[in-house]
Amino acid sequence: MRAESDTFFRALLAAAGPAGDERLAARVWRDYAAGFADVRGDALGSAYAAVNSAGARSVVVMGHIDEIGLVITHIDDEGYLWFAGVGGWTPSVLVAQRIRILAKDGPVIGVVGQKAPHLAEPEDKDKQLRVDHLWIDIGAADGAEARAIVRTGDLCVIEQPVVDLRGGRLASRAVDNRAGAFVAAESARLYAEQPGAWQLVGVASVSEETSFAGAYTSAFDLDPDAAIVIDVTHTSDQPNVAKRKVGEIALGKGPVIERGSGVHPAMFELIGAVAEQEGIPHQFGASAGSTWTDADAVKLTRAGIPVGVISVPNRYMHSPNEIVDLGDLEQTAALVAAVARRLDAALTLD
Repeated sequence: MRAESDTFFRALLAAAGPAGDERLAARVWRDYAAGFADVRGDALGSAYAAVNSAGARSVVVMGHIDEIGLVITHIDDEGYLWFAGVGGWTPSVLVAQRIRILAKDGPVIGVVGQKAPHLAEPEDKDKQLRVDHLWIDIGAADGAEARAIVRTGDLCVIEQPVVDLRGGRLASRAVDNRAGAFVAAESARLYAEQPGAWQLVGVASVSEETSFAGAYTSAFDLDPDAAIVIDVTHTSDQPNVAKRKVGEIALGKGPVIERGSGVHPAMFELIGAVAEQEGIPHQFGASAGSTWTDADAVKLTRAGIPVGVISVPNRYMHSPNEIVDLGDLEQTAALVAAVARRLDAALTLD
């Protein structure tokens, strides 16, 4: 991966951006995109990067920039912080994790606590773990000290740095969906180098993990003629994951082109054809209805927008250590830019 692009992706991963407060991550995204696009944002915090503004029609490339997180619900008199999930968590992955609380005076680090197994009562061992069984310990002496620096309603993310793995892969929190936000910007950069007939607007949308709010408002604002949504998808190249459920999807095999009833047929046919023409390695995923991505909101905006979905393979989704292949990111961005160049002033949708 190009050095500047690699630095950008890592900066996106490092920035906290839980659904509802994506400001830090969006700032990183806008700063990068300003080098090649006309950049602006909207009232909810979604960021736009427009390229070839004189184009006859427009295509939106959208990746959500929010991540799953936590929210402080109660601070008790002993100084422990109780919390709820923002987005979908499996409680077991939170046990003993370090947490970055986005407090008013700056980040506060804590750890998720749970009663040690040595102290568990026999009946505890049969109970299913829930988020409300866990707490955050910031080392406060009492509730007064904790309340002086943390407030009810403060949002949090996992405190987990990027770790490089073998073969051009890395693990990090927030790969879902900084990978998609990265592609939205990077494909705009590639398109700016060789634009086609259409305007391309990269979008880093907010609040996908909780409400699709950014997708609805961005699509309504921009009113594009077509859209491509970029998100992550599960792989089947790991133990105990059935290919009959997920499909034949692996890291390092290129972008996953979504097909089925959740996306517009003309869009997935176009994306697949361009991948073949460009010699870009690719895979296929199936959608039975909802895609569980921003596409579900975009396609319902105004009178309807034809949407395609391209996914980046991702192991261990919604965990503190999601794994992605950097080559897949590069190829996804290249495919999106190539698709945008194939669009003309009369996209055929029938």
